[in-house]
Amino acid sequence: MSAKKRMEELRRLINRYDHSYYVRGVSEISDFEYDNLMKELEALEKKHPRWVTPDSPTQRVSGEPTKKFPTVEHRFPMLSLSNSYDEKDFGDFEKRIHNLLGAEDGVEYVAELKIDGLAISLLYENGYFIRGATRGDGRQGDDITANLRTIRAIPLKLRGNDHPAVLEVRGEVYLPRDEFERINAERAGKGEELYMNPRNVAAGTLKMQDAREVAARRLSMFCYGLYGPESFMESTHLENLKKMERLGFPVNPHYRLCRDMEAVIGYVRQWEKKRAELNYDIDGVVVKVNDLQQQEKLGSTAKSPRWAIAYKFQAMQAETLIKEITWQVGRTGTLTPVAELEPVWLAGTQVARATLHNMDEILRKDIRAGDTVVVEKGGDIIPKVVRVVTEKRPAGLPPTKAPLLCPSCQTALIQKEGEVALRCPNYHCPEQVMRRIEHYVDRKSMDMAGFGVALVEALVKEGKLRDISDIYRLREEDIASLERMGDKSAANVIAGIEASKKQPLFKLIFALGIPFVGINAARELVKHFHTLEELMEATEEDLTAIEGIGPVMAESIVQYFREPAHRRIIAELKKYGVNMESVSGGTGGPGPLEGKTFVLTGTLPTLSREEARRMLEEAGARVSGSVSSKTDYVLAGEKAGSKLKKALQLGITVIDEESFRRLLS
Repeated sequence: MSAKKRMEELRRLINRYDHSYYVRGVSEISDFEYDNLMKELEALEKKHPRWVTPDSPTQRVSGEPTKKFPTVEHRFPMLSLSNSYDEKDFGDFEKRIHNLLGAEDGVEYVAELKIDGLAISLLYENGYFIRGATRGDGRQGDDITANLRTIRAIPLKLRGNDHPAVLEVRGEVYLPRDEFERINAERAGKGEELYMNPRNVAAGTLKMQDAREVAARRLSMFCYGLYGPESFMESTHLENLKKMERLGFPVNPHYRLCRDMEAVIGYVRQWEKKRAELNYDIDGVVVKVNDLQQQEKLGSTAKSPRWAIAYKFQAMQAETLIKEITWQVGRTGTLTPVAELEPVWLAGTQVARATLHNMDEILRKDIRAGDTVVVEKGGDIIPKVVRVVTEKRPAGLPPTKAPLLCPSCQTALIQKEGEVALRCPNYHCPEQVMRRIEHYVDRKSMDMAGFGVALVEALVKEGKLRDISDIYRLREEDIASLERMGDKSAANVIAGIEASKKQPLFKLIFALGIPFVGINAARELVKHFHTLEELMEATEEDLTAIEGIGPVMAESIVQYFREPAHRRIIAELKKYGVNMESVSGGTGGPGPLEGKTFVLTGTLPTLSREEARRMLEEAGARVSGSVSSKTDYVLAGEKAGSKLKKALQLGITVIDEESFRRLLS
């Protein structure tokens, strides 16, 4: 066989084995045999570079890092789906469908698992993959073609020969659970911080600049949407799913044709119970009208198709054992009880700890070390103990008692009158010192790049950090001498410390860790006190005159600045050049949204939560953390949760990012 023929044969075989393994989940040959085929192809292509083709499996990983991801326009808008959290909404959805179609029957649905990943568009020309992009704002996204080529589930060349000139396929990129566990195991072995969940890892991976690193993460994809010439398309969504399978695309195998809404609800209930059995995360079910002509007649709103709805699952629960109850000391001295659990898989992550909030919560639920408990993730994020499985409690298990001494410094604990919390009154308690410094260097506070929790703990244990002002005395050699820290890392940390001196005043106020003063309150304070010195001299009466500053917060601020230790630290910060003035000196007059109250929820297409908040406040709006009858607008993005639901119940205006920008202008 000639070299050219052998190369063609090798490409065909490797692509077949890739499709079999990554799409069908079937391994036809051993890893050793596969690697030998790949090495043979690489050797032949190196010897005969003129015969290398774009669909060759050796071309999946580019050699050079990507400097930037250019923005590209989508051929068709990538709309988001309307979310539902209640099965009753299916009846309303069906009623709207029949009203719009003018028919009482004849509507079928396709139900599909809602993969918890990142929406992606794939573009093919004459059967070859030429471009892949993120959803972005729905109209344009980032070109991440080089990174998507590394995903072996995505075909570089379509199967068959009868391909249209241009074909677009949409789907969801995700990280399998076993890969997530593998990555975290590697990080644990290196002493690195563990990742929170597979979706976050997938999102970060797709924006990596080096495609070789992306390939090492072993992402995968499921496709759910086909867009091509009318002559190429089938008449139903179900047939288009099958067509994508024939073309070589990975399509989730668990889709189902449902003749009525009763069948849809049965499908939803089935997968809400079975989702833990999958090797990937799902957060709900997507329901679509099957007939494409009916889809076209139903049309879309500005942001969502009328022919589809996404049902979001409730928080996942699991049973596990409390091994012990420990007590964490916070930066203000407050103790928080934590349940140390027998690790259990829950909503995409291994859960080994859950907060118990306070002693009252422990007594109310009668939680004891050694109990079997039901845990869930609130919003699939924060683990919490829902209830004790009392019938599984071992005989003679003693009730939980509140500690008398601080677990960090052994100081006698106090409990202020009217408060639930136990507190350690020792300001120099090592745990409090570490938590205060961690809060100060955090991204939301002074945003010191490279200054993570592990570094803070190491420097406190070395005696080089006793309070936040010590940060500005650090030298590169103090950091470089620590384990797993080199000269380059040390230089980055010092650069981050230097840059923090220019942070705006509201960030410094928040970073000081004044009890009850959150980031919103800090922003509000800067509108009225243009220097830190002015705030330090403010009275409780001055403070309570400000909207949103109540008597408890006002008292806390005054008490904080009365402490000689705090004043000494602030004097040190000033000596080291930390900014203590508001650059703008206020809001600069009424803005276009003056007096309006906004609530932010979900992930916006192009703005971070912090950027949206800043834009709102510069426009004169107030940003609240909760929805109430006083809320004027809810700015909602992807994965909006209970705040969106409450806004709809109260009839509050909900806007997307595009509408928000129009309001600003």
